[in-house]
Parts: sequence; C-alpha cells; structure tokens
Amino acid sequence: MENGKLLKIFKSYLIITIGVFLYCFSWVAFIIPKGISGGGVTGISSIIYYATGISISISYFLINLVLIISGTIILGKGFGAKTIYSIVCASLMFEFLPQIDWIVNMSDIPDKFLNSIIGGTISAFGIASIFIQGGSTGGTDIIALVIAKYRDKSPGKVFMYCDLIIIGSIIFLPGKGLQDVVYGYIQMVSFSFMLDFILTGTKQSVQILVFSEKYEDVADMLINDMNRGVTAINSVGWYSRKESKLLIVVARKYQLSAITSAIREVDGKAFISVSSAMSVYGEGFEQVKSKHKKDRKSISLRNFISE
Repeated sequence: MENGKLLKIFKSYLIITIGVFLYCFSWVAFIIPKGISGGGVTGISSIIYYATGISISISYFLINLVLIISGTIILGKGFGAKTIYSIVCASLMFEFLPQIDWIVNMSDIPDKFLNSIIGGTISAFGIASIFIQGGSTGGTDIIALVIAKYRDKSPGKVFMYCDLIIIGSIIFLPGKGLQDVVYGYIQMVSFSFMLDFILTGTKQSVQILVFSEKYEDVADMLINDMNRGVTAINSVGWYSRKESKLLIVVARKYQLSAITSAIREVDGKAFISVSSAMSVYGEGFEQVKSKHKKDRKSISLRNFISE
C-alpha cells in the first residue's frame, strides 16, 4: 500500500476517533448527568439506563449489532468497516469516560436548558466529523445515510423524525415527566440544526435578480470574471416605460458578497434582489437522485457530504 494512501486512511480514522470522542463527551458531560434523553440508539440506551441502570455502553453496542448488518449490506463494506470502528470506539468511550470525574462533573451549569443546547451542539460537531469521513456511530445515523443515498433528504430532518418517538418515550419512566421530554426535544433541535448547518451550510444557494441599465456589462463581468451563468429576460420598467433586461444569477450563498460587490463596481446604481433557493439541481450544484435502480450505482454518497 502506498504511503500516501496509508496516510489518508490514518487521517480519516483519526478524524473519526476525534468525532466519536466529541459525541460521547457531549453525552457524558452535559446530557446524561442532567437526566436528559436524546435521540438515536444513544437515546434509547440512556432511557434503558435511567430505567434499569444497565450500562449505556452495553445496550448501545448490542442494539447496533443488528443495525450494522443491514447498513453494511446497503452502504458497502468500506462504510461498514468505519461504522464498526466508530461503534466500538463509542462503546469503549461510553464505558470509560464516565469513570473520569472531571468529565462527568465538567458542567456546573444547573440549567437543563443550557445543558441540552451545549450537549446537542457538541454532539453535532462529532457526528458531522464522522459523516464527512464516510462513517457513522450507528443507529439512526445509518438510517439517515441510507435515506440520503437514495432520496434528497437532509440528515437533520431524518434524525428529527426518528428521534421524536424515542425522546417522547421517556415520559413513561417513573420520576420523569413532560419537562424531561421538552429538554430532550431541545437537545434534538440543537443537534439537528447544527448538523445540517455543518454538512450543508456551504451548499446553500441564492437567486440574485439584477436590474441595471448596464446589464450587458454586468452580464459579461459575471460570466468572464465571476464564472457564473447568467440568464437575461426582457423587462419593462413600468414607471419609465423603458425596456431593459433582467439578469438572473444562481450562486452559492458564500459567493453572494463577492458577486454583489462586483456588480456595484460595474454599476453603482444597480438594483439587486436576493432570495434563498431551497434546492438547485444541475451542473455545479446538486444532482437529482434517481429512484431507478439502474441510476443508483452512479450516485455516490460523497455528493451528499461534500462538493
């Protein structure tokens, strides 16, 4: 095996290990000590722990055994290997991190609300790191990636749908009530929002409408200097009754500032309207995921986690 490839594999597993640590750390330090439940297999394991005292590491590992088999079959051996590694690491960390007092006692914040937000945010960073490397911590992570492979669904929403039932079930435990369910949902929303923001934040798109008397110069600049496609349609200013061209540009959100600044340099009087584009498909953006089996082989999971 080439040294470059070996280094790449080592780097990938190192990032996964760090991601697993962040995920487990968020639970051990902020969520479990406050009696909060989250989603996924970890959420199920926490509920089992609150009800029976069975170690989270044991139930987490056993539940994932069933799910990992189906995930490996659908997503491939490479994915399965990384997921198995993540699950083993997470099981070990859930076993040993609670034995480190400074981690368990790290959060001296009595407010469960803040602990829910902090825990959900840190765990999202951990899961995102694992996702980007093509791995998973099992459970609903596997479900999210399977659905993302064949359907255009964001991972955060998939987690949310699965976790609503899991978190809500804590209300049936003795000593738990509606307030505990609410804190669990706060953790879930924080986690889902941050996960989507990290994984798809750079892929958000905007639609830019440009009204300018110098539309030809603006369009040429956008094509030649900014390397952006431009569509010009006929328009009429109803106040002036003057015919012109309306320019339509679709770009990534992070490119908006550079594009608007460049337009202002060409025409300081240009009128610019910007709106969010929920989904953009085509060259340079997302690709439509086919429902037909013959098209599935050409769709890579990498399109979901990177561009």
